[in-house]
Amino acid sequence: MNSIEKLRNYMRREKADAFIIPSNDPHFSEYVAGFWKCREWISGFTGSAATVVVTDKKAALWTDSRYFLQAESQLEGSEIELKKIGLEETESIAEWLRNNLDANAKTGIDEKLFSIADFEDLQKQLSPVQLVPLSDPFVEIWENRPKMPENKAFLLNMKFCGKTTDEKLKDIEAALGDVKNKAYIISALDEIAWLFNIRGSDIDYNPVAVAYAIIDFPNLHLFIDTKKISYADKKTLTENRIILHEYTDFAIFPKYIDNKKSIIINPSKTSVYIYNILKKHSLKTVIEANINGVVSLLKSIKNKTEISGFRHAMIADGVALVKFLMWLERNIGKTGITELEVSAKLHEFRAKNELFVGESFETIAAYAEHGAIVHYEPTAESNIEIRKQGFLLIDSGGQYLNGTTDITRTLHLGKPSAAEKNDYTLVLKGNIALSMAKFPKGTRGAQLDMLARQPLCSDGKNYRHGTGHGVGHFLNVHEGPQSIRMNENPVALEYGMITSNEPGIYVTGKYGIRIENLILCKPYKTTDFGEFMQFETITLAPVDTAAINKKLLTANELKWLDKYHETVYGKLAPHLNPKEKQWLKKKTQKI
Repeated sequence: MNSIEKLRNYMRREKADAFIIPSNDPHFSEYVAGFWKCREWISGFTGSAATVVVTDKKAALWTDSRYFLQAESQLEGSEIELKKIGLEETESIAEWLRNNLDANAKTGIDEKLFSIADFEDLQKQLSPVQLVPLSDPFVEIWENRPKMPENKAFLLNMKFCGKTTDEKLKDIEAALGDVKNKAYIISALDEIAWLFNIRGSDIDYNPVAVAYAIIDFPNLHLFIDTKKISYADKKTLTENRIILHEYTDFAIFPKYIDNKKSIIINPSKTSVYIYNILKKHSLKTVIEANINGVVSLLKSIKNKTEISGFRHAMIADGVALVKFLMWLERNIGKTGITELEVSAKLHEFRAKNELFVGESFETIAAYAEHGAIVHYEPTAESNIEIRKQGFLLIDSGGQYLNGTTDITRTLHLGKPSAAEKNDYTLVLKGNIALSMAKFPKGTRGAQLDMLARQPLCSDGKNYRHGTGHGVGHFLNVHEGPQSIRMNENPVALEYGMITSNEPGIYVTGKYGIRIENLILCKPYKTTDFGEFMQFETITLAPVDTAAINKKLLTANELKWLDKYHETVYGKLAPHLNPKEKQWLKKKTQKI
């Protein structure tokens, strides 16, 4: 019996006419530990973002443009129909369910994997079809399910954090206002990691530990598998008035809180499971005023120590990139280098730094037509040899104790055509335009997004992904609440936020081009017209100039590129040997 039929048997027993399987864990993480990869297990699709819906007779999977080609390949031969999010003809999940179920039907969900906000929104869309919270069906139908993550966690040294937990707690209190009779539930793992200055490895690429937290002002409760924490770190936590509980004890968390207090929750980050516990114990809930969460915003604004750490991490990462690019240039076409070898070699160079912990996401080493698959990840089956022709797109990043990196460089390995030069230069122009932006305080990312797209749009081209995402400090490489994308996001950019700048273009069957740097939001000037902000590009690595059509660049764009390359050389050269310096000097010379 296949996985879908096993789920259908569970549905029949629970009298559910459909069941929805998102890509979530109970903490609404972007990536999830193996234990929660239920959607992947039931569908065979390995992309990070998708939702599967199963009825008694049909099954479908919804995913976005990053994964269209990958999903088509991985779903081939299965009964699961691919639904491409963002296309006009694509039904929403609610529409599809209404079209395939009777009006009095019931759709089941795992109550731990749906936020309150998503549950209520979907219920409105589904009406009159009923949405029913159920327990986790995969406990019984998934044989040999991976264990709950048991990796060690540790406290991050204060020389990297810049603020103690107590100082951060005071910031939270100030942001929330009167907290005398309130408690605050935190489910998001990166928010817990930031508040407690704790890191782990329970999720690939994200240095977090599976946990819940409750701020019962002025007390702090941390629910975590305590076997993960060393005796010394437990002692430090308890000395700082942090009360430790087992992760599994979160089911009875109301016993630890004064029942006269109101519980602050963020409906987009709090599960239906938690909400049902609150209702069962008749605890009053208060919806957090900040739609993205106070902790999320505070975490995104890096302090001076964190910014300094980022700068040092960028130097370490840039040195690794230079060594890697030299190796690639000298060996391409000689030793049969493949995409997987590119990934492995880049990891090898990064790992030589003493503060390197691991990659910040799985490296995208995409050669030729693979570059057109936005989030392509080479596998043993897809792996191809890289030749001295065409584009090679490399999107990678590192987790260092002092910062997180995310960089994309697209290299042309032969003689670029006029069309390739045109597309490459338009992407570069978009990256430079956003880098040079000056804007009033209070500006949102959606108001800046078009700067990066305009050069491509002027040529009748575009890309479907966002232009920028927030980046955590030795935390998740993708973090909110800010973003730079076409979709409206009410969060204004703030001093200290670090965001990616990554326009691109993808030509199916031919190539993909993306150029990505991280940019720091900082003051520009204050005038009679108000306060103005700007970006500083903090990523340090040469931009490949082989495919640039110089005629398409303005004088200001050329000046920016030359200045950027001057900075790259000045910051990295002191950490390179003479041959490496000579190579970098050539790659950063004026074009």
